[in-house]
Amino acid sequence: MPIRVLLVDDDPLVRAGLRLMLDGAQDVEIVGEATDGDQVLPLTDRHRPHVVLMDIRMPAVDGLSATEQLRARPTAPEVMVLTTFHADAQVLRALRAGAAGFLLKDTPPAEILAAVRKVAAGEPVLSPAVTRQLIRHVAPAGGDSRRERAREALSSLGEREREVAVAVGRGRANAEIAAELYMSVPTVKTHVSRILTKLDLNNRVQIALLVHDAGLLENAGPDAG
Repeated sequence: MPIRVLLVDDDPLVRAGLRLMLDGAQDVEIVGEATDGDQVLPLTDRHRPHVVLMDIRMPAVDGLSATEQLRARPTAPEVMVLTTFHADAQVLRALRAGAAGFLLKDTPPAEILAAVRKVAAGEPVLSPAVTRQLIRHVAPAGGDSRRERAREALSSLGEREREVAVAVGRGRANAEIAAELYMSVPTVKTHVSRILTKLDLNNRVQIALLVHDAGLLENAGPDAG
């Protein structure tokens, strides 16, 4: 079954370029195109995409609002944000809303295709290290209150879940976490699933953001950022 993709961008040249690079793959099917964020929900209902490639800046409803509306649904497709900026506060907001990651619009075609496949498989398309780099370049408003909220949320985790969450925040893969914490890989996966459920999160990127907001990575070692 091919990966069904919805393109959302107000620039026809960008949409044409994405269609050209993705349509050539046998395992990807472009099922629809939207020129504004207000078309995303109805087109998603009609075409049932697995992945939505979402531009941020659009005239009527921006991609940020569209992402938040879409990811609030119980059976939402994965969203990958397209942007021209490396350090963009709006990218962070999209990640907090549940986007699986972001791609720069000048990303090579092979990497965009690989990212679509990765997102469709339920994997984020950026490392927590990239997320933290974004955070460092974009000073978020309300830092103290955000830290307090993040710590309160993480307080619901058990000790081992908290250790796994911090390891996820450090960018560790499941096998690395298993080795570091003396667990089996299936046990790590179980902990990650429980963390996502307890904290009502969508993916590992959101775990990394929460751990970062709580200040738990500040002394996590030289490879933490």
